[in-house]
Amino acid sequence: MKITTKTFDELSTQELYDIMALRSEIFVVEQDCAYQDLDYLDQQSLHVLGQQEGKIIAYTRVVPMGLSYDDYVAIGRVVVDRKHRGQNLGYDIMKASNELAIENYQQPIKISAQVYVVPFYEKLGYIVVGEEYLEDGIPHTAMILKS
Repeated sequence: MKITTKTFDELSTQELYDIMALRSEIFVVEQDCAYQDLDYLDQQSLHVLGQQEGKIIAYTRVVPMGLSYDDYVAIGRVVVDRKHRGQNLGYDIMKASNELAIENYQQPIKISAQVYVVPFYEKLGYIVVGEEYLEDGIPHTAMILKS
């Protein structure tokens, strides 16, 4: 998998469409969750694209401090295409996202993790902070990257 990073303005129309299609496929269809994905944070975020044979198969976005959280950079919309799971691509895209966030913002990182994937994020160095909560009807917990 080739990992690249782009600002919103650097994304082609096709890349943006592919990102939105992948996010919708996973978060809306697969997880059966109707929610407002288009939240006006994409325009200010860095987009981390994992591509194979020209197709986006993994993705995250890195949101600058002050937009999702007052005191943290956020990494969110973490997805791996269903057909490409089980190949550690999630780890690869998250490691690249962590490095990008640290390099570009030098600020602590916070995520809103679905509870069932907490062990995945713990292996990447995240720790749970606070209580479980429902976000769009799905149990989540806040996690921060240990420094």
